[in-house]
Formats: sequence, structure tokens, C-alpha cells
Amino acid sequence: MNLNPRKWPLTTLSGILVILLYCAFTFTSWAFYPEPFSPWANYLSRLGNFDYSPFGAYFYNLGCTLTGVALIPFFLGLKKWHSEGRLSKILLIGGQILGILSAIALVMIGIFSEDQGSSHMTASSAFFLLNFIVLILVNVALLWHPKFLKAIAVYGFSVNALSLGFELTVGGPLVEWFTVFGSLGFVALLSFNTIRLDLRINAVEKRRGRQAPPAIP
Repeated sequence: MNLNPRKWPLTTLSGILVILLYCAFTFTSWAFYPEPFSPWANYLSRLGNFDYSPFGAYFYNLGCTLTGVALIPFFLGLKKWHSEGRLSKILLIGGQILGILSAIALVMIGIFSEDQGSSHMTASSAFFLLNFIVLILVNVALLWHPKFLKAIAVYGFSVNALSLGFELTVGGPLVEWFTVFGSLGFVALLSFNTIRLDLRINAVEKRRGRQAPPAIP
């Protein structure tokens, strides 16, 4: 692996940033939450509620906003995965578009905190619905790609299936925590697979360069 981050693919760089930003700001906000707080009793958005956490809410809402911004280049960078297959390319482009919309919805979650009522609920509902669809589209599209690790697709489909199952059976805040951090896990896996793809592309280009006949003077 190239140790120079400036040469890493856009999806890998922004994927790492997405994970670091969300986790850093979320756990900082949690540290400032004045009451006991847990995934079993509290939704993540409660961390951004100024009525419950007047100081810590700034961190969570800023974290959502910055994470949403970082997600945009993450999805744009998936262009590197475009293949010659028409259907898979269409599905992936659809996943990229909806992924960018989900990123915008996450930014809106940060702007319209939980204490703002319906505006927050609309942004939150849009984010989770779009996230669900994006996981399906991206994984189905990449299943045809020879360099895509199929275990990642299994993971992505599992996150969706378990999230839906938990929502229909258990319900409550734990579903939201599982979906969010499960999706961050997918971001991490796809970021790794993308830099792996980039290394293979570079290796192929180097071999072709060595095999090319010398130019005729």
C-alpha cells in the first residue's frame, strides 16, 4: 500500500474522514451529555438536542454536518468502480446519486437538530431511507466487478436485513445505532477495497509501460 495519503483514491480518503469525523464528534458530544446516555435508551439525535444537552449538542450537530459533506466525495469517488457493463454502471450511478442525496440529508440533520421537531424528523427519515436503498444499489452494482470483494456485499446486505428485522421486532434507539455504525463499517470496507483496486490498476499500468516497445526515433 502506498503510504502517501495524497496518492490514495478519493473514496478511500473521504471514507476515512467520514468515520473519523462522525465518531470523534459523536463521542465528544456523548462525553458532554449531562445525564446517563446509552444506545438502549437514547436515540443518537438526542445528543444534538439543545434542550437536553445545551453544550454537547454543538459537537453532534457539527459532526453530522461535516460527515455529510465528507460523504459527497466518497460517493463521487466510486466512479473508479464504473465498469463496461451497462446495467451495473447504471445501478452504481444511481447509488452515487442517492448517496449524495443521503449525504445532504445528513447535513440537514445537523442543521435541523432534534429539538426543531418535524424538520429534523423529515431529514432523519430521508437519510435512513436513502441509506437503505444506497446499500442495495451499490452492492448489487459491484457484484459484477471482478475486483470487488464479495464478502463486502454480504456485509452490506446483512446490515440492511438486520436493520429492517430489528425495526420490525425490537424497535427503539438500538436500531438506529446499529444502522449508523453498521453503515460506517461498510464505508470502511469499501474504502479498503477501493485502495486495493487502485493498487491493482497502477500495477497493470506499470506492467504495460514496461512491455511497451521503444519509440522509433
